[in-house]
Amino acid sequence: MNCVFDKDIQNLTIAYIGGGSRGWAWGFMKDIAMDAEMCGTVRLYDIDHEAARRNQQIGTMISAHPEAKSPWKYEVSDSLKDALTGADFVVISILPGTFDEMESDVHAPEKYGIYQSVGDSIGLGGFMRAMRTLPMFVEIGEAIRDYAPEAWVINYTNPMTLCMRTLYEVFPKVKAFGCCHEVFGTQKLLCSMLESECGIKGVDRHELYTTVTGINHFTWLTKATYKGMDLMPLYRKFAEKHWAEGYDEGGDDNWLNSFFKSCQRVKFDLFLKYGYIAAAGDRHLAEFMPKWYLRDPKSVHGWKFSLTTVKWRKEDLKRRLQRSDDILSGKEKLEMKASGEEGHLMIKALLGMEPIVTNVNMRNEGQIPNLPIGAVVETNAYFTRDSIEPISAGPMPENLLGLIAPHVLNQENTLKAALTCDRELAFTTFMNDPQMTLDAETGKKLFDEMLEAQRKYLPAKWFE
Repeated sequence: MNCVFDKDIQNLTIAYIGGGSRGWAWGFMKDIAMDAEMCGTVRLYDIDHEAARRNQQIGTMISAHPEAKSPWKYEVSDSLKDALTGADFVVISILPGTFDEMESDVHAPEKYGIYQSVGDSIGLGGFMRAMRTLPMFVEIGEAIRDYAPEAWVINYTNPMTLCMRTLYEVFPKVKAFGCCHEVFGTQKLLCSMLESECGIKGVDRHELYTTVTGINHFTWLTKATYKGMDLMPLYRKFAEKHWAEGYDEGGDDNWLNSFFKSCQRVKFDLFLKYGYIAAAGDRHLAEFMPKWYLRDPKSVHGWKFSLTTVKWRKEDLKRRLQRSDDILSGKEKLEMKASGEEGHLMIKALLGMEPIVTNVNMRNEGQIPNLPIGAVVETNAYFTRDSIEPISAGPMPENLLGLIAPHVLNQENTLKAALTCDRELAFTTFMNDPQMTLDAETGKKLFDEMLEAQRKYLPAKWFE
């Protein structure tokens, strides 16, 4: 088994921070193993050393699989320094804290009638997750600056926007971008629309051209075409047709038995209100809006999506741990299946192979000119050898700007509060969220309770 590529890019070194991940890591390992044009070493670093060690074993199994097309060596690193020194690429995919802290993020506000469908990017839960995550990203950013300043950095961790913003703040010259697959799901929905409404079967999402604009998990498509066909008028008819009952592609994996599925009713409703295609999952989109879709569990059910409980996440973690055991013992057959993510394709483009255009989270250099320069936004970008060029999305439509700009400003204040341990700024930012319905006194009680739940991960200055 040989790598087939230019000798100048043989023996790549990829540092995987959060190397005990059982979801993203396995998918990434399979993607690179099934690509004949790259090979090298993956260094796994995780504060849970045993989890990284187990992933080393699984990575080695993946590399040795008969369907693998390129050999990769997996090593466990004992420190960020060891993982990063000499790395060509850095992948960050960490769980900030544990699900115990996330239980407070998601469920503490429910005592006051505030419900969250995800709680990892925005809202009261997203804010608290940021408080414990950003100090970790300060440490990671400083380590990249000191040990791998020329490496390309790919982040998958949420809250995506604030994680990226922290890396840029700590190390302004960092070559970093954030990846999220939410837009892919909406592109696939457009492909389904072409089949159901026009009888055009087998369209791949890469055959579409979509103009992406917004911030992570609150992305929008202002243009969408297929072979020159403007899809916006068709999508309007599609949304009007399916708004009331939703659109379900069928199968066992539907919204009633999967926390991650929906019937697109929130998407359709937002399109009919604003005239542009909301391009994230309904669970995420709902959290950026006032309590239109998250009034209570019954209302959520009516909109045909789910509140993802932390109890379920804990049970799912147990299942994934068991699956790890089963794979290592041979009880479960290791299947080689592409993840559908584009991380390895971006790496190839940056190495000078096939260029790619895809949506990424990067600092705003003018690709959305009416949002603040330097804020992190999500648009398309062109990847080629050692270069990423953001593609202009044009000025954000004014009606969308009124929705998105307040979140951008809140995120900037969240960053400042986290980096300076400014409790007053943190509280006012917490209260500014559109999901917040409490008076200041009750809000302060909830804020103090939720911040206390993060104590283990916060600088002592927060509690002086």
